[in-house]
Amino acid sequence: MRRRRVLRRVLLAGMVIVALLFAFVFPARTLLAQREQTESQRKRLELLHEQTRKLEAETRRLQNDAEIERIARDRYNFVRPGEHPYVVVPPPTTAPPSTTTPSKR
Repeated sequence: MRRRRVLRRVLLAGMVIVALLFAFVFPARTLLAQREQTESQRKRLELLHEQTRKLEAETRRLQNDAEIERIARDRYNFVRPGEHPYVVVPPPTTAPPSTTTPSKR
């Protein structure tokens, strides 16, 4: 009889421990995962805000006709009427073919 009581108490204590694990450990893991996800999303949001600021600055810069003209000249080689464009061609990077013939043995 005494053995049964001890066994019941041990089983009851085990069930209480398992219930406490379900009540506290699993929600704690979920909370920690949510905090980690929140932090990563906060960093992503900060990055997006920085990109937005850069794009807004570029938008303001492109409202200027002088800036548009500078980009057209630099990127697309546009010239004004009456101007003469010059292009500097770099020298070839490969060696010219040899004019000597290889000797036969």
